[in-house]
Amino acid sequence: MNHLWSPWRMEYIDNNMKESGCAFCLELTKEDGPDNLIITRGKRAFVILNRYPYTSGHIMVVPFMHVSSLNELDEECRAEIIELTNQFLLVLENEYHPDGFNVGMNLGEAAGAGIAEHLHMHIVPRWSGDTNFMTALAETRVLPEALRVTYMRLKSTWKNSEITAKKEEG
Repeated sequence: MNHLWSPWRMEYIDNNMKESGCAFCLELTKEDGPDNLIITRGKRAFVILNRYPYTSGHIMVVPFMHVSSLNELDEECRAEIIELTNQFLLVLENEYHPDGFNVGMNLGEAAGAGIAEHLHMHIVPRWSGDTNFMTALAETRVLPEALRVTYMRLKSTWKNSEITAKKEEG
């Protein structure tokens, strides 16, 4: 018999009590770091690592405003979400070298939104063949690195990227 070993899952099993309130809003109240998984904050939106990722590097761009639809955001916020998405596509490309990306929003519970009340944009790096028997048959994802490692890689790449340097110059 083959065994899958994922020791980081024990933290999830031990702490499966959900906090009340919006997960994104709760993370915003904490100091940025590997515990809240926020990589950067803009003026109107932030980038956070998905705590339950589809693949390594799965991040989300989230407005500070707690809204469920795009039309509730002002034009500047919508623009910042797209700009942060674009910048992090480059960060992920530089750090993980995926074969492609899935980028999008699930608007509403019926569309698959896990946190339907707080709009967010998913960026999911994809590799040819990343859907294997585990996903197809067992509905299970196998991630090759711990979330803290992914966080530190993306945070470092973001800090050292040309994008950040250009932003600070301008």
